[in-house]
Amino acid sequence: MRDLNVTLVQSHLQWQDAAANRAHFSQIIANLKQPTDLIVLPEMFTTGFTMNVADQAENMGDTSVAWLKQMAETYNVTITGSIIITEDGQYYNRLIWMPPNGQVAYYNKRHLFRMGREHEHYTPGQNRLIVSCHGWQICPLVCYDLRFPVWSRNRQEYDLLLYVANWPARRRYAWQTLLKARAIENLSYVVGVNRVGDDGEGIHYSGDSAALNYLGEELVAQADEPLITTVSLNYEELQNYRARFPAHLDADEFELR
Repeated sequence: MRDLNVTLVQSHLQWQDAAANRAHFSQIIANLKQPTDLIVLPEMFTTGFTMNVADQAENMGDTSVAWLKQMAETYNVTITGSIIITEDGQYYNRLIWMPPNGQVAYYNKRHLFRMGREHEHYTPGQNRLIVSCHGWQICPLVCYDLRFPVWSRNRQEYDLLLYVANWPARRRYAWQTLLKARAIENLSYVVGVNRVGDDGEGIHYSGDSAALNYLGEELVAQADEPLITTVSLNYEELQNYRARFPAHLDADEFELR
């Protein structure tokens, strides 16, 4: 299995301005210098973390999903990030997984951030998503999901655990610590992509986007400024470590209800 090149896009977001954010990310993607397989954008990358769902939500046939499809096809790359989707009268914080062939998959954020009243506006998801990219198995999750290790647990299903986020700077220590914990306990690479800057509610985000190996060691990390960087993940090293240290064989069995 070849290495997987993952591009982390840590960026400011224009508050509730999907067109401006799409234009911004279009320029970033067009100007990427290094070859990449997967581009990771932040949570709610078209709007910022807003509860104004009625005005900001789109459906799966609207502009932002079509934009993702166009970008993925044009640059022959998989792109992911979350946006606000309305469907059957419900609103979802939905991570979109868009490969170059346009066969979209999605994950609805399960753990809704009650301290920000997200649970009052959005419907929680019920199912995890495992997707493939160049043979790598990937589990993409969203922000607050990071705090819930059972939901993130690797049952020998994935090689890369991925989080997109709008995680405020005042809780950055939790973000940094839990990313490392998820990597170590799941014997997996972990990538977390967060935004920077201030949102329309005056909340500051310090980024702290990171890529970590299965030991919890940082391959890349950056705080408090925009970052566009590509990291190469080595599959053979991951499998060799799992063979030498098969802690997953002693994991507890459980069922989610």
